[in-house]
Amino acid sequence: MGQALWRVARNHQLQQEGYMDTGYFNAENDRRFSSNNESNLNHCKQVHNGIDLYQLLKARKSKVKQGFINLEMLPPELSFSILSYLNATDLCLASCVWQDLANDELLWQGLCKSTWGHCTIYKRRPPLGFSFRKLYMWLDEGSLTFNANPNEGIGYFMSRGILDDSPKEIAKFIFYTRTLNWKKLRLYLDERRDVLDELVTLHNFSNQFLPNALRNFFRHIHAPEERGEYLETLITKFSHRFCACNPGLTRDLGLSPDAVYVLCYSLILLSIDLASPHVKNKMSKREFIRNTRRAAQNISEDFVGHLYDNIYLIGHVAL
Repeated sequence: MGQALWRVARNHQLQQEGYMDTGYFNAENDRRFSSNNESNLNHCKQVHNGIDLYQLLKARKSKVKQGFINLEMLPPELSFSILSYLNATDLCLASCVWQDLANDELLWQGLCKSTWGHCTIYKRRPPLGFSFRKLYMWLDEGSLTFNANPNEGIGYFMSRGILDDSPKEIAKFIFYTRTLNWKKLRLYLDERRDVLDELVTLHNFSNQFLPNALRNFFRHIHAPEERGEYLETLITKFSHRFCACNPGLTRDLGLSPDAVYVLCYSLILLSIDLASPHVKNKMSKREFIRNTRRAAQNISEDFVGHLYDNIYLIGHVAL
């Protein structure tokens, strides 16, 4: 459907520019068929219900006057679809040419929600004079402020009415936002354990293999560079959440939060051992199984062996 609309609009523009002159295309066809190029002949056979794209490109190159298609000539839904692929900077530039189209609220709403997936203001009735273009500028400014000072950034969002002052709303905002600096985010979560608790509950580890679930967890909540109280807190919260999401798995394998805690530490140490270039004698699978089962005796040897294989093949769990 989109291709057909594009073809109709393009043909209309070509008629205005004189490209649809019959003699012109006949001359062009004669010149193309005079060359015994088999690929061109095969291409001509593929022309169906419209102008040959190859022929059109050749025609455009032969003309001195060249330009882009005017989006205002296209159906509105097709124009919006094209503009939706632009980022904020390009969309602002496009608004200098197509002001009514590029300033449409639907485009800026999609741009806001694709970058900041959750904001409290999305659920409220918009105030008088509200625009998603202005909201995008606020969100971008607030993210830059957060990356410099997390507490000031969250305060900025609250002062603009973008976020409510509740741990759950802040956790959702962090979970669905990818523009926040992970080092600053780690410092913020270390101070706001109430937000950290809500953030952990947003993860769903159902039917995930333990190392893969741990990777997903550390992809959102980055692990500290050194071992300490904060890392222990993260692993403890992950262990309880993993068991809560997989009651059947934990029952069949005999896993408990304490056992998952031990396995997580074993996976982190194994990841460091296999990934570090400074470790010459890498831990073998037999050694990993023996060391892990000393701490978690109820875990089967086959399951621990699968854990080793996953780290060996896929890599570190906390990168």
